[in-house]
Amino acid sequence: MTFIDVHTAQGYDDLPRLMSLMTGDEKHGPAATSTLDVVWVLYDRVLRVSPEAVDAPDRDRFLLSKGHGPMAYYAVLAAKGFLPESWLPGFGAYESPLGHHPDRVLVPGAEISSGSLGHGLPLAVGSALGLRARGLSGAAVWVLVGDAELDEGSNHEAIAYAGAVGLERLHTVVVDNASATHGRPGGIAARFEAAGWSTATVDGRDHQALYEAYTAPHPGRPHAVVARVEAKV
Repeated sequence: MTFIDVHTAQGYDDLPRLMSLMTGDEKHGPAATSTLDVVWVLYDRVLRVSPEAVDAPDRDRFLLSKGHGPMAYYAVLAAKGFLPESWLPGFGAYESPLGHHPDRVLVPGAEISSGSLGHGLPLAVGSALGLRARGLSGAAVWVLVGDAELDEGSNHEAIAYAGAVGLERLHTVVVDNASATHGRPGGIAARFEAAGWSTATVDGRDHQALYEAYTAPHPGRPHAVVARVEAKV
């Protein structure tokens, strides 16, 4: 099928204004802003999905595992036309569809309900396996996790399994804002490489570097991009 181009919607420069519409005590501001550029580049230049194709069987899937800071995600979805801008000021309100954690039943374009750490990557592995079983070889699965989220053991089971079975259509973006409790010998990328993944480590604010890392070929292997941003304060 043909995916409608959404690149003509609101641009990157409008994202700060869209994010400013969301207020409240549970914004998780650093968690949100750390993901802004990696999510934008995915939706603007990589993902084959649009508001008109949110249910297309061969669409690309984006899973926000780092769901406890969804403001940037909501802003990008609004900029790209998945949800109306008028929803943003109600962020976190009782009757708003935009909760402090995304709800896939309420948020157009959201593939999973998230916020509990350690769920997204295992769900992404299952999605990639399901697409492979259905013969939908063109659809890619992308999941965004935080560096601290990798403290959860469920992620390491998923990393090991995906590498062992060669889930080529699976992609993980790790936003590294130096908030993890446990260090890893060799860094985050080394953990994925040890399990057979292709990896790239880039500046998480450099859009061209992110795009090149996202689109790097990785035949027969899943791919992980470690996006380094300023340390969480």
